[in-house]
Amino acid sequence: MRRLLGSALWVAAAVATVAACSFSAGTSVSVDNDELAKEISAQLEKQGGRAPESVECPDNLKGEVGATTHCTLNDAGQTYGVDVNVTRVEGTDVRFDLKFDDEPH
Repeated sequence: MRRLLGSALWVAAAVATVAACSFSAGTSVSVDNDELAKEISAQLEKQGGRAPESVECPDNLKGEVGATTHCTLNDAGQTYGVDVNVTRVEGTDVRFDLKFDDEPH
């Protein structure tokens, strides 16, 4: 139960903070889905003190302002949705915001 409570508090902290992330997309202007999942996990670890068990993103993120994708975060037996929205693109640098579901699925 302690881990579940910790996970709930961790997700609540993530929900309260919309993160602006920056990621270098390499030669093409898109972020690979696996790299996007790693970046989301790293941002959560930075903000919440630990990474979730897993983050999965089914699609690459286009390097265009307004482009979106939906990822899933799994931790302590619960799954949360994560909406990713591109806010700025400068060359191959893609900045995006994250919005987490208020409650698990």
